Amino acid sequence: MFLQHDIMTLILFNKPFQVMCQFSAHPSRKSLADYLQIPNVYPAGRLDADSEGLMLLTDNGQLQQAISHPNQKMAKTYLVQVEGIPDAHALRHLQKPLDLGNFTTLPCKAIRIDAPQWLWPRVPPIRQRSNWPTSWLAITIAEGKNRQIRRMTSAIGHPTLRLIRNAIGPFSLETHPLLPGECCEVSLSSAIKAS
Repeated sequence: MFLQHDIMTLILFNKPFQVMCQFSAHPSRKSLADYLQIPNVYPAGRLDADSEGLMLLTDNGQLQQAISHPNQKMAKTYLVQVEGIPDAHALRHLQKPLDLGNFTTLPCKAIRIDAPQWLWPRVPPIRQRSNWPTSWLAITIAEGKNRQIRRMTSAIGHPTLRLIRNAIGPFSLETHPLLPGECCEVSLSSAIKAS
């Protein structure tokens, strides 16, 4: 999956809520340039402003393509707080290909989980309604269309309230603990062994 190369940089970054996945300035929001002062690195894949969590950045175009291109089918796991509590039928529906109008998803893995105890609080916090419970899912997909996870949970009647990408391929925020806005450089040899 990962390519051998003489020298490549691979950066893990925990993107905060409402930060844009771009280095150019944005008129009203922070961008990657507010957190990363590493020259010549570019995101391998994106997260929308409302999503948080793991991003990979590299200075190598071939590696960027290997990570982000849909044909590579690299697994990405998201921790998703949703409205309500999906039952077994809703989870089975979520795992099958879903027709979202302009595309049909590939099958995915989706399970209910306990609220992650290691997770940082979101600023600002999500809206809570006292008469409507929330629950957490772990969803693993091998694609990544625009707002796909949000559209998937909405399609089964459980809109997304909070979305955190926890893992991309062999890298996760559990094995590489980073607070929002933090980054670290990782060894490509460990990525090649783990992939």
